[in-house]
Amino acid sequence: MSNQFHHQPVLLTESIEQLDLSAGDVVVDGTLGGGGHAAAILECIAPDGVLVGLDVDAEALAAAHERLQPFGERAQLVHASFRRLDHVIRSLGLASVDAVLLDLGVSSHQLDVSGRGFRFAEMSRDETPLDMRMDTTRGRTAAELLRHASEEELQGFFQRYGELPGSRRLARAIAAEREREPLRTAADLLRVIDSARIGRGRRHNPATLVFQALRIAVNDELGALEDGLDAAVEVLRPGGRLVVIAYHSLEDRIVKHRFRAEAKGCICPPAQPVCTCGRKPRLRVDTRRPIRPSEEEVGANPRSRSALLRAAERIAEAI
Repeated sequence: MSNQFHHQPVLLTESIEQLDLSAGDVVVDGTLGGGGHAAAILECIAPDGVLVGLDVDAEALAAAHERLQPFGERAQLVHASFRRLDHVIRSLGLASVDAVLLDLGVSSHQLDVSGRGFRFAEMSRDETPLDMRMDTTRGRTAAELLRHASEEELQGFFQRYGELPGSRRLARAIAAEREREPLRTAADLLRVIDSARIGRGRRHNPATLVFQALRIAVNDELGALEDGLDAAVEVLRPGGRLVVIAYHSLEDRIVKHRFRAEAKGCICPPAQPVCTCGRKPRLRVDTRRPIRPSEEEVGANPRSRSALLRAAERIAEAI
């Protein structure tokens, strides 16, 4: 399976530039995927720099292990979520790191090959099981979520994570359908989406937003991102770099707001004349606007078109 893993790193040149790497650095790739970013990082921090690579997808981890074998023990790969990267770093006996990269979302392999229901095949009967877990060793599947979540919870998922018009109507249709028969495959879900007449006349198939919302809910992607950003700031040394690549507005909004908050520090009400919270700035934001892929990259890899890269630097907290 690992030698079939397809991974085309997005914004690779821009990521390396923003990470600002040096020989001997210790770097965390919190979303290892097939190891494309990691291989480039290891070349930049040679001859003795170390990369700690995390991924919750066992298939991705196996593929990355194969790809990064030439780097030997300088590539330390861990089956874990980046939301716990601070725990992983400490378990390895490291006090801090020089850079962290988070490349969010799903890989081309997960979309195209893995058969876990991350996407649907339009204009065909798609019997792919509705799994959608990035870590297939734990958690509930999308089919289980659709079976057990309340109608109100389903509406919330579609509204918050898919920003889907007609979320209430779709949730009602799913609740009615599962009374007759559970939704087990992508085809089952597509049939309900079509019967609910969601997003008719829209430019893009509304099922794309439904599948995105379910994937985010199943994997708690936004909660993981919040935790991962906290963990990354904690483990970065002063002068260390944090680079995050997001693929939709929900992710990018979280990154943007967290960077701004960490750059401000103080969380006291604006009208309060004197700071009493004691929070100091911990980041300096280096990308006022996100960096986007070039036209050449989008032409070569259309899935990169939605990528948004933001970068920040850890600063020493003032005493």
